[in-house]
Amino acid sequence: MLNIAIDGPSGVGKSTIAKAIAKRLGIIYLDTGAMYRAAAYFALKKGADVNDESQVKPLLSELNMEIRYAGGVQTIYVNGEDVTPYLREHHMSKAASDISALPSVRIKLVELQQAIARSADIVLDGRDIGTVVLPNASHKFFVTADAAERAKRRLIELREKGSDITFAEILKDIEKRDYNDSHRAHSPLKKADDAVLIDTTNMTAEQAVEAVLGYIAR
Repeated sequence: MLNIAIDGPSGVGKSTIAKAIAKRLGIIYLDTGAMYRAAAYFALKKGADVNDESQVKPLLSELNMEIRYAGGVQTIYVNGEDVTPYLREHHMSKAASDISALPSVRIKLVELQQAIARSADIVLDGRDIGTVVLPNASHKFFVTADAAERAKRRLIELREKGSDITFAEILKDIEKRDYNDSHRAHSPLKKADDAVLIDTTNMTAEQAVEAVLGYIAR
């Protein structure tokens, strides 16, 4: 079974790279970040504080998350509702980061991710794929980029969607999320010892994809 783990901080382009790798290799792409966004969406809809384990944990028995693929595109259903359209709203980034720090949430979603990975050749991207979710993955990569460069890329993306958010706001959010993700007690963001480091600060998305494919080919 071919399992490829791609980890890295927020806004670094992991999903773009992972989707391209999956397409080029003809395998499945699993967006684990979207799964945490879906969990956050579910908790917020229930009126829970996504920072509070005591509020979120009791709700998880009601959370039924299903991953579907149509034409190579992943959609996420929560209790029968397609929540995919809501997951890329700006406020969901922080909510996902907050809820992903809760041990009960990580345990539930990691079990689902591992089950999916056992059933198919797959590319996963996230914060702890190579260290926790798939420690025995065939290939591991840690993708990074300067925070300011990541903020610039995100600003372009959001402006194209009509957002009036500022560069300073995005940079502040990214730096805070980096700190939260790397300092949480449960499954923090970190590079696996055997992961290949890919710095995309001065790379195009296509160059990053080619770099990853080059290592896989070896």
